[in-house]
Amino acid sequence: MSDDATTDDDLRGADPLEPRPIEPAAPEEFGLVQVWWGDGKGKTTAAMGMGMRAAGHGYRVHMLQFMKGGTSTVEDVRGEYNAIHALPGYSYENSGHYGWHRFHDGTDDDEHAARAKGGFERATEIVAAAGEADLSSPLPLDGPADDGVHMLILDEICYAGNRGLVDPDDVRELVESKPENLELVLTGGHERPEFVTETADLVTNVRKESHPIESGHSARKGTEY
Repeated sequence: MSDDATTDDDLRGADPLEPRPIEPAAPEEFGLVQVWWGDGKGKTTAAMGMGMRAAGHGYRVHMLQFMKGGTSTVEDVRGEYNAIHALPGYSYENSGHYGWHRFHDGTDDDEHAARAKGGFERATEIVAAAGEADLSSPLPLDGPADDGVHMLILDEICYAGNRGLVDPDDVRELVESKPENLELVLTGGHERPEFVTETADLVTNVRKESHPIESGHSARKGTEY
């Protein structure tokens, strides 16, 4: 065999990447505001995946969901909840009302608004707690979000703001009041959330080209929930 021949080890990679134990750590460059919006699928998925990446480095991550309270086609316990529960340093809360706002499913708009308002109040508490914590230091992986987090994901808050379930001005003020080292991730909405895009450091428009729902597919276990 010649010296330049490709071996099986070359194809597989001679030095596979080995996982390391997850130990509490502190990020060196967190503190940006991210907005993920658009009519395409994947906004929440992208945010949760980024949270998984941060948690894998030992950073404290928390996700607070608006709007997503379950429907007749989606189980209450979704796959992401089980996965997050199994991952050190990653936690979640859900403030959504059953059904989907203005989806003609018989749910009450006032209840949607009440649950969204409660979620927003909870978001302000977590942001304030992060301001009291030392985010330049590691945080206990099993500690409550009230003791501080390095990354906070507010899933569907842009959708809630666009629909008037929470005051867009209040969302803007929350973003502007966040502590310097808190990475704040906001998702949701098919309409551009102008109330936060001007202050965000990263804005991603997730655009739809096609979606299986248009051909009659409902949400599928393992991909949508």
